[in-house]
Amino acid sequence: MAQERAAPLRLGSTAPDFEADTSNGPVKFHDFIGDSWAILFSHPDDFTPVCTTELGAFAKLEPEFAARNVKLIGLSANGTESHKAWIKDIDEVNGSKLTFPIIADPSRKIAHLYDMVDYQDTTNVDEKGIAFTIRSVFIIDPAKKIRLIMAYPASTGRNTAEVLRVVDALQTTDKHGVTCPINWLPGDDVIIPPPVSTEDAKKKFGDIREVKPYLRFTTLKQ
Repeated sequence: MAQERAAPLRLGSTAPDFEADTSNGPVKFHDFIGDSWAILFSHPDDFTPVCTTELGAFAKLEPEFAARNVKLIGLSANGTESHKAWIKDIDEVNGSKLTFPIIADPSRKIAHLYDMVDYQDTTNVDEKGIAFTIRSVFIIDPAKKIRLIMAYPASTGRNTAEVLRVVDALQTTDKHGVTCPINWLPGDDVIIPPPVSTEDAKKKFGDIREVKPYLRFTTLKQ
């Protein structure tokens, strides 16, 4: 019997809680997040080429995420013993040392809970006819709210630098009450949100560069 789609998840939705086995042992997802941010990212299958490169890249960048109070947790549609064997390959291929957990989801229970399934390509199934998981990314804040959702097709690898950039942008906007323009990187000017008056912005930030009445930039003090 085909599984029904989960209720739609949107930005601001509470990330669904779940219990699962992982390569590092059992987890209860909300307890795993705790007071940290979390990045949950899915993979269609163990021992697949693109996923092998992705997990190695995330493992190498994990210290950068940890410095920002972000925990990483992957998911793949296989069991824990398969995950552990795959991790050896990942580290060998990438020169990494992967320590974050990879969720075991052979039944696609969590994949359906987070709507991580490719509904367009009906041929993207395993030998049992169960749809494979696509490459989804969820950034979740300490309040367990979903702050970003990205979904990549099976043919295209993710960009770890972009995921880290978005974490920096989200944490900057939360801390300072600003917004971030196109291609923003830490240290770049930020935008004053339209509801904030220029007078109040000057009191808070100092120098303001007004391009249009609705487009005002400032430089955050380090």
